[in-house]
Amino acid sequence: MERLGRLGTGIGWRPETADAVERLPDVDWVEAVAENLCPGHLPDSLLRLRARGTKVIPHGVSLGLGGADRPDADRLADLAARVEALDAPLVTEHIAFVRAGGPLTASPRLEAGHLLPVPRTWDALDVLCENVRIAQDALPVPLALENIAALINWPDEDMTEGQFLAELVDRTGVRLLIDVANLHTNHVNRGEDPSAALDELPVEAIAYVHVAGGIEKDGVWHDTHAHPVTRPVLDILADLRSRTDPPGVLLERDDNFPPAQELARELAEIRTALAPPATAAPPRTAAARPARRPAPGPRPAAGAGEGNSARTRVAVAQTALLSALVAGTPAPAGFDSARLGVQSRALAGKRADVVSKIAPELPEILGSGYRAAFLTYARSRPMSAGYRRDALDFAEHLLADGRPGDEAARRRLTHWWQDRVAPHPPRRTTRFVRAARAALVRK
Repeated sequence: MERLGRLGTGIGWRPETADAVERLPDVDWVEAVAENLCPGHLPDSLLRLRARGTKVIPHGVSLGLGGADRPDADRLADLAARVEALDAPLVTEHIAFVRAGGPLTASPRLEAGHLLPVPRTWDALDVLCENVRIAQDALPVPLALENIAALINWPDEDMTEGQFLAELVDRTGVRLLIDVANLHTNHVNRGEDPSAALDELPVEAIAYVHVAGGIEKDGVWHDTHAHPVTRPVLDILADLRSRTDPPGVLLERDDNFPPAQELARELAEIRTALAPPATAAPPRTAAARPARRPAPGPRPAAGAGEGNSARTRVAVAQTALLSALVAGTPAPAGFDSARLGVQSRALAGKRADVVSKIAPELPEILGSGYRAAFLTYARSRPMSAGYRRDALDFAEHLLADGRPGDEAARRRLTHWWQDRVAPHPPRRTTRFVRAARAALVRK
């Protein structure tokens, strides 16, 4: 595999940190969330960075290449347009699914609003590889895929994470974006050994590396991207560096943004972790790295299971899991119900947080009651069309119920809703239609 050009040390670009990123010394490149960019109206900060030679790489979060459906052609075209607008040398996405349901399962479409892990099975690998090839054909530059953090384990997996990634690279030639913070998360939450995963990785396929912070609560590690990078994460980065010299390493921060000097300090710690000791041996090459662990489990014979296609089997499994997480249906067999509850509450909390950012007028109108009202709404109404539609549906749900109780607040919410959807607020009949629709989803 041809090695990509050197990137160096980078940082995630966010509107909240744009000024700080421009002032930080020795930042070689930045990464921006692709879905937050409009190709014809790039932020001035990114234009200035590009003008002085700083590379900008788009990082997608919504393709859902690990999902049962084939990649959406419009999403791929949008991602390709962002690549071309930024003149990016590559583009990145995640090994995850973000939606389920629909025609393959003859059930309502469900959106997770978050990256969820795919099962490390032969069926899931077959589907992922086909989806990756479709994406590669549609994108004008190399694609790199990121390993994700997870709170939950799929039962009866055929492969470890390292084996799964190695098989994916062997079949598709896709690059890897290795997130060492996610390896730490999976160590705490799933008992997986980061060093063993690194032993199994095809390190020559690494395009670059993510480093990010998180926090542990009640024995669960939350990959927040809103806390400082911890020592265990830096230790995993140093372990990776002992095996290869990655083309690039990037610091991620998505919330609770610190001052510029704090970001500079974290970047300095990352550079220190990447610097080999003066007496260190040369990095291990692909040929010299330790032999991989035992090969993945045997592939089921053709026709095993229900006799359906791999896509259908993956669709059924992912829909059952996502429905349990966002629609309150029973936990699928083999899953830890308590851990599913943690993930379910995390998804609902993220929905509330994102909606409050997309539509800041809602928490302003509802005040301190916003979060409790939204979480009550989310328990019985799965997201089906993205966060912006979710904000409108939440407001419509409140108005159909005659809320908020304060007349002035209700009038403000009505005007907000009217400005975005329709001249008349939803009537009582809408409430019953919504309730019936939610009941169908829960069945």
